[in-house]
This record gives sequence, C-alpha cells and structure tokens, in this order.
Amino acid sequence: MKSVFSDAEIAGVKLKNRIIRSATHEGMADKNGSPTEMLMKKYELLARGEVGAIITGYAGVQQDGKCSFHNSLMIDNDSHIKSFQEMTRRVHEHHTAIFLQVAHCGRQTRSKKTGFPTVAPSPIRDNMYSEEIPHALSEAEINEIIENFVLAIERTKTAGFDGVQLHAAHGYLLSSFLSPHMNKRNDKWGANTENRFRIVGEILRQARARVGEFPILAKINAYEKSKDGIKIDEAVKISRYLEQAGCDGIEVSCGIAEEGFVTTRGNFPFEMIATNNFKMEKIPRLLYPLVGLVIKRTMASPEPHFLYNLDHAEEIKKNVNIPVIVVGGIRKLEDIKNIIENERCDFVSMSRPFIIEPNLVKKFKEARQSESKCINCNYCSVGSEKHPLKCYCGTIAQKDTNR
Repeated sequence: MKSVFSDAEIAGVKLKNRIIRSATHEGMADKNGSPTEMLMKKYELLARGEVGAIITGYAGVQQDGKCSFHNSLMIDNDSHIKSFQEMTRRVHEHHTAIFLQVAHCGRQTRSKKTGFPTVAPSPIRDNMYSEEIPHALSEAEINEIIENFVLAIERTKTAGFDGVQLHAAHGYLLSSFLSPHMNKRNDKWGANTENRFRIVGEILRQARARVGEFPILAKINAYEKSKDGIKIDEAVKISRYLEQAGCDGIEVSCGIAEEGFVTTRGNFPFEMIATNNFKMEKIPRLLYPLVGLVIKRTMASPEPHFLYNLDHAEEIKKNVNIPVIVVGGIRKLEDIKNIIENERCDFVSMSRPFIIEPNLVKKFKEARQSESKCINCNYCSVGSEKHPLKCYCGTIAQKDTNR
C-alpha cells in the first residue's frame, strides 16, 4: 500500500512524499520575468517545509503570451537561465524536486500589458478579458508557438529543473486549443479531439527529440462549466493522447477564467475584486453594490468546495498508466491519506494552503496539525493581479467568509 510520507517517483525524479505544491502565480519576478530573491526565499520556505515537490508559477514562453498579472515569470530567452539556475540550486539544497510550469496565456491576458494583440485558436472574446477580440492564430504562428514551447523546455532543463509542466488548463492557450468551447477551428488544429490536441502533441514530440527523457508533465481540465466545454469523457481521451505522446504525468484540474471561481472554489471575495480587478477601475463606486450582486450570480463557485476534481482524476487514472495528480479543495490529511492509500490517485497537489502555511507538510508529518488553516476566502487569488502573492486571511477575509 502506498503511503503519503514514503519516497515516491515521477519519471525517475525522487520525491520525499506524495504532496506537491501546485503551480501558483506569485508575482515575484523582476521586470524582465526572471525570479527575484523574494521568490527564491518563498521556494526555500516550501522546501524546508518538506513539500514533496514544487511546481512553479507559470513562466511565459513568448511576449504575447505573458500574464497580465503582477510581475509574472518568463522563460522566453536565455537571459533568464542564470537566475533560474540559482533558484533550482537553492531548492535542491533541501533535497526537494522543482518543476517549471510553462505557459502561453492566449486570450487570457491584455495587450495593454504585453504590448501585443491577444491570440487564440479562434477569434472568440473572453468574458473576463473582454477588452478585445483575440486574433485567430495562423498555421505559421502556431508553429512558432510550438517552437517557443520547445525552446522553453530546453532552457528549463539547462536551468537545472527536475522537469517541466505544460499548462494546458484554466483557459490559457493550450487549454483553449483543447476545449471545444474556445476552439471552433475546422482545420487540422480543431474540429475534433485529436485535432484540438495536435498542438500539445507536437510540443511533446518535438521536445522529446531535443531533451530526451527529461520529465514533462501536463496540467489539464477534466471539467469546464460551459455547456460546450470539456467534460470527463473528452478529458479521458486527452489523457490517453498525452500518455501516447510521451507525457510523464497528468495533473487534473478544472475551470477557465471567464467561468469565475470554478478553479479556486470557496467564498466570493467582492471587496478584493473591487480594489484589484482591472475591469472595476472604470465602474463608479456608487454602483459597486449592484455590480457585486450581478457578478456574484455568474462568478460564484459551484458546489462542492472540497475534493471537487477527485472523481474526475480517479476516472483518468483508470485509463492511463502514468502518474495522476489531483488538485482542488484538498485541505485535510485524512482526505490525503484516503486518496493515496486507496490508490485513488498517485499524488495530491495544493496551492492556497501553501500560501498561508509553507510548512504544512512538515506539520502533517509531525502530527502537529491535521488540516490546513486556509479558509478559502480567495483573497490571495484576486490580490495577485496587482500585488505579490500573500495570504490575506484576517479580519476582512473572515468577514467575507461569514456572509
């Protein structure tokens, strides 16, 4: 029987337990996208806290795919390698594995931030980032993006990371190719699951030719709220394609930005949205109460708020032979033990709990705590649009949870 705190492996990478820090946007890069001392110290805290592995916040593979949130990472040129090497060195001193998540934000960014038009598989306006209709990518542009993902993976290997994770979830570019809700193409990059997967498959195929057995993971959606979005049957197909293409492990998540708090479920943090979201800047404060009621109806998270990806992750695990990682509403050690010891999934990953308690795994292991202190206020996920990542749990957050 597998144990939560026993040694484990993903594609030959040794992990000291089966609890992973899931990718989280930290907003702690410098103006060019290289990691800062603040970010390195955050990862050192996680490593000292005995997390099994760290998956970094997303790093952009080219400038038009840069995140519009505060100070995001980039891996779009070789100038970033040296600082990433220092970061991986410091994490490895604590015998902790670290994977770089690479991404292109697609239509979920802003040209005012990137300096370039937003792009997507199809020219469909995003309801969250509604300032512009994205440009539909041409064949040449798609091939350029594939090449830039491959180059990013090569840089990741050179920088000393233990592996890389392709961000193909949450509505970003690879996710938008996979989803029938966002991909309405009728060429070889759309129209059916096999074609929608093609861009991810090409990245894996071309990367394998250049980085060999270097571990490559992927994060995907198993559920999207939109009627024409990904559901579990299609997610299973995508997972099989990933395995066939040489992917080493799958993290199972859900939701896209325009669907609201589907990915990070819990309370609806309107006070934080009002002061941090770029769309609120144009709305008179007098209208905030009305606006709050309207957007809560469309953006508030669905039930359940805990373990909401587990059933889907279990179904995917039944259909592939590579490790499956489940994320989403995992807060209790009892639940983690149930997932691992009953082999419902191979690993669990968490994001928000590690923001408030980077040493949570150590507390679990030493029986000092059996549940995260995270109250699911979602202030952290909204606050990171304009500020470095932190936990806002306190008076204003507690007020929000008691509504």
